[in-house]
Amino acid sequence: MKQQRARFYPRRPCTANAILQIESAFLKLHLAEHGNTKLFTAHGAGYVMVNGERFDRNIAVLAEEIRDDWPAAGFDELGEAHFAWFLTLKPDVLLLGTGARQRFPHPRLYRALTDAGIGVECMNTPAACRTYNILVTEGRKVVAAILF
Repeated sequence: MKQQRARFYPRRPCTANAILQIESAFLKLHLAEHGNTKLFTAHGAGYVMVNGERFDRNIAVLAEEIRDDWPAAGFDELGEAHFAWFLTLKPDVLLLGTGARQRFPHPRLYRALTDAGIGVECMNTPAACRTYNILVTEGRKVVAAILF
């Protein structure tokens, strides 16, 4: 039995039309204008930045505003009243940024939120910032509560 030799064909150079077809097959990522929407622009050890403004104290960030009147002193001091504070804001989801590491409060503390149909997600602060930015640009009603 005679073995067949593999054939190699020269590659054709890409044309402008072929490049356009390739580009249309991929998701295009570009900076979109979000108006006055509050977005996290940076985070680091002991601070976050929202639209270029630096914060080093506990805050709650909504698409329309930054609230620094959330009375939580820190993770270990969280109580039911600290979570009930978010009921008046009526978010779809509350993202709790717990600092450099992920921590979980007892579910009884945020039971009023879950009973009201509000999701509660606990994550470290960098993850909360990233998740908030994604959800708010999708038009979701989300609040990021950042603890230091």
